[in-house]
Amino acid sequence: MVLRPVTLGPGATRAGALDAHPYRGDMAQPNDKFDDENYPAYTMGRAAEIIGVSQDFLRRLGDAKLITPQRSTGGHRRYSRYQLRLAARAREICDQGTPVEAACRIIILEDQLEEALQQNKQHRRN
Repeated sequence: MVLRPVTLGPGATRAGALDAHPYRGDMAQPNDKFDDENYPAYTMGRAAEIIGVSQDFLRRLGDAKLITPQRSTGGHRRYSRYQLRLAARAREICDQGTPVEAACRIIILEDQLEEALQQNKQHRRN
């Protein structure tokens, strides 16, 4: 499973994308929402259903700091497609017997490695 690409706003880094909430306080145009990987379109129940996990599993991913869902005005958790891919990757690792906290750390380290490799590649071009 590939967790890339991620659309980031100006000045944002990939490592900060795990907790980035580009829609907090901003309203995207309707057409932007369809293609935006970071738009929090899914409720907790729907996200859990799509990934095939319990809502408690999603809460545990938040506790382990892998994903931080945005909150609706009513206080309900909302997840983006990018966050769903991270959660699906965590599920794959956990299904192999790895504890949730360790799975989250693995994914964060994979993300940091990918960012470093991209930066090295960019520096070589310059």
